[in-house]
Amino acid sequence: MNTLKLLFQRISGFSSLNRLIGLIGLLAVALMFQPAAHAKESGLKIGFLLKTMQEERYQTDKAEFLARAEALGAQVLFDSSGNSELIQLRQFEQMLDEGAQVIVLQPVNTGLAGALVRLANQKGVKVVGYDAMVVNGPLDLMVMQDSWAVGQLQSEAMIQWFQQKRGKVEGKVALIMGQPGDSNAEAMSQGVLKTIQQNPGLKLVAQISHVDWSPDRAAETASNLLVKYKNGVDAFICNNSGLASGVIAALDLEKLADTGKVFVAGADADLKNIRYIVQGKQVVEVWKAIKPLAHKAAEIAVEIAKNPAKPLETIAREAAQGGLRFAMTDNGFAKIPTVITPVMLITKDNIDSTLIAEKIFTKEQVYGEKK
Repeated sequence: MNTLKLLFQRISGFSSLNRLIGLIGLLAVALMFQPAAHAKESGLKIGFLLKTMQEERYQTDKAEFLARAEALGAQVLFDSSGNSELIQLRQFEQMLDEGAQVIVLQPVNTGLAGALVRLANQKGVKVVGYDAMVVNGPLDLMVMQDSWAVGQLQSEAMIQWFQQKRGKVEGKVALIMGQPGDSNAEAMSQGVLKTIQQNPGLKLVAQISHVDWSPDRAAETASNLLVKYKNGVDAFICNNSGLASGVIAALDLEKLADTGKVFVAGADADLKNIRYIVQGKQVVEVWKAIKPLAHKAAEIAVEIAKNPAKPLETIAREAAQGGLRFAMTDNGFAKIPTVITPVMLITKDNIDSTLIAEKIFTKEQVYGEKK
């Protein structure tokens, strides 16, 4: 494994294409030298591999997926990768060694994870993408939220804010993006960029990606922009809640964390950010309901494990019934059967009727006291 680590470190500095070639080669070496996988135990065994547990929401992803899969009679092999491609490679191989019949994967690097799917497929194991689409590589089935709609909702709320607070749609906008090359970050950002392009009074002053979706790096970006534009950035649209928290930390230092002064939008509806909305520091969040995402992914994985010969498109179409959406999504390599779960804009006015009514948070958690 030390040899594999050295090889991985060497290819990490290459271009994306060369990294993909190098990773495929690395996986081939792993197949040659790894010990034979243990015989599968009786019963269903599902792998669930998240890219990180950094954001608050992932505690819910884990809990809901495990609860649903176990209720359906499956044993779940769970792990998270700390936003490290090398760690994810090791964990993915370990799940294969331990006899996972299906792996539900949220990739650290959406552009390279197709190599992991190939590795699994060579062993007869199917891979269900979770939340972030593998791009330019194979994938068996995808369960995701409507990322493009997230950006659209954020930017539409921004337009409304400009109209209400400034009387005109005119000002400077910063787009605070997540991991470079991440398919979700790209999709959310496209939803924002389309709205900006349709409003000539808006000036996009920054479109910056942040390694590991780091709130600290987002805070640094926001601070630099505030210096450059003399506190004159009017809106920050962020790909997730953690990035929005970083922006608000920078705004706080300049006494600008005020919804009357600067528009800030996040996505994931982390508790900290919902409190920011209540406190008047952040305008909106987008709630990407985790329960339907995690439950549907667990149900699909179990169905594939039980009926490995059943067409994947049929499984996806059946899973999308009941308020979800089915699509054949082009990921640059193939059209992937995809189940899409809905998203919802959260404002100060609908926290009680959405997040609290759905028991995501209690009133005490949001407001700090009974309300």
